[in-house]
Amino acid sequence: MTTVTMAAQAAQGGGMSMILMLVIMFAIMWFLMIRPQQKKQKEIQKFQNSLQEGQQVVTSGGIYGTVKRIDLTTGTIDLEVAKGVTIKVDKGSVFKDMTATAATPK
Repeated sequence: MTTVTMAAQAAQGGGMSMILMLVIMFAIMWFLMIRPQQKKQKEIQKFQNSLQEGQQVVTSGGIYGTVKRIDLTTGTIDLEVAKGVTIKVDKGSVFKDMTATAATPK
């Protein structure tokens, strides 16, 4: 074998290891960043689909309130934020259930 042939073979092996490293880095990013975010998004979607009247929730804007009415045709929720004060919010903006948190004494 000539030195040129040996150098070409060495260069090919280096390219394969570089591709392998990129695949491994993508797999690590998938398990540490993308997959947990997808699981969290599925949990939020499941919570939004299971909303019930009387449930205390928090919206994405930080508004605390009690669900008074759910309109599935428009995807909106009537949220009572104070006694006699009701606002209409999008169902997708409700992120957290405060019913269990409000029941526990501080």
